[in-house]
Amino acid sequence: MKKLCFVILAVLLAFPASAQTEYSLRFSSLLNEDLTLENAIRLGLENNNRFLAAQQEIIVAEQKVKEAKFLFLPQFALQGTATWYDLDYPMVLPDSIANRLIPNNDLISGDAKHQFFGAGVTATQYLYSGGRLKNTLKIAQANLKQAQSKYETVKNAVVLDIKRSFFTLLYAQHNAQLAAQVQQKATQYNRALNPSVWEKVKAQYLTSSINSQKASADNELQKAQLAMLVALNKELNSHITVKGTFEPVQVELDLPRLNLWSMEFRPELKSAIYALEADTLAIDLALSRQYPDIILMGSYEWLGRNNLDDENKQVSVAMRLPLSYNIFTQGTQRKAEQRQSTLRRTQMEDTIRVQVAENYANMVFWQAEVFSRQTDWNNIQKALTRAEKNAHPSVAALEALQAYYQMGQAYYEAVKENLSAKAGLEWAIGQDL
Repeated sequence: MKKLCFVILAVLLAFPASAQTEYSLRFSSLLNEDLTLENAIRLGLENNNRFLAAQQEIIVAEQKVKEAKFLFLPQFALQGTATWYDLDYPMVLPDSIANRLIPNNDLISGDAKHQFFGAGVTATQYLYSGGRLKNTLKIAQANLKQAQSKYETVKNAVVLDIKRSFFTLLYAQHNAQLAAQVQQKATQYNRALNPSVWEKVKAQYLTSSINSQKASADNELQKAQLAMLVALNKELNSHITVKGTFEPVQVELDLPRLNLWSMEFRPELKSAIYALEADTLAIDLALSRQYPDIILMGSYEWLGRNNLDDENKQVSVAMRLPLSYNIFTQGTQRKAEQRQSTLRRTQMEDTIRVQVAENYANMVFWQAEVFSRQTDWNNIQKALTRAEKNAHPSVAALEALQAYYQMGQAYYEAVKENLSAKAGLEWAIGQDL
């Protein structure tokens, strides 16, 4: 017994620990303040309200497809009634309680003359509906595809926002580190300076300018951290850092191929196509109202005034043609909506081509610019290293240090724009490169 109690106690103690381990693994990147791009995208999607709402829209659309499929099955109904009455003339009960005929008091005798009981089951099956049921199912399926395309659209937009925020924060971290390094070097240079009166004034100005650059870099880092927290939908008083490769990327693709990919992968275009499909089906659905319904119906009832000894059985076939004033206006209206969808699809194609062209041009520019700035940055790093080894610090050294920071900042900015341009191009074509 003691052994059994020990095992149960061990299991109870181990369960919270394992649950906490799973939670820690899931959010380890935030706990360690060292977030990778992949984890940032995952956490951002998990916390984004628009993305989560799009997921629920898919669930709703899936259930509507199931409901449309149920229309093809027989519809059953169970019903029981108990009626107390006092009639001078026979009457039929309302449709809500089964349309049963109740005789008047003169036709019955006995103690149960004011009571009537009934129970039964009915089944209704559409044999022909002019295509209404089939088109209803197809419209539900098209709406499901639209919901899935909207889900992908929201997902791509959220991922793009997270990527840009991530690269901006990564740039701000490198820029702040560079500014701190330059400030530290300026302090060292000032200690070794022996300037004249006029050079001392200039040295103070240059030192103040370098300190301002450091403060500006720190402020930019705080703003980037806040933007990253907003993109992740996390608490704004949190402190977060990111890690990742902060180097230029190169894409060797031509514009015609990218345009073809965008026409195939962009979910917005797919959504426009599914909307056009739904409008086409709506036309067929409106036209099908001109055709009758053929319905098979059967029922089995137990009824009586004092008990349920009597039985009624029936099978009926009915044809019903609803006559409404808007049969023909609905067709014209649906055709106009279909035309609107066609125009929206054409406009969407043009918009996507423009977006691909803009992002491609942006990528081409920053792809060339970043490698040019990288060469200049490497050269000035080597020149500063040689100068520190071979020359005594002077006021000119502070000027060179300021130029060193500006060139490094320009290179880091080009890397950020290069990475962001690639993310924008991936969004424009609808898939990762």
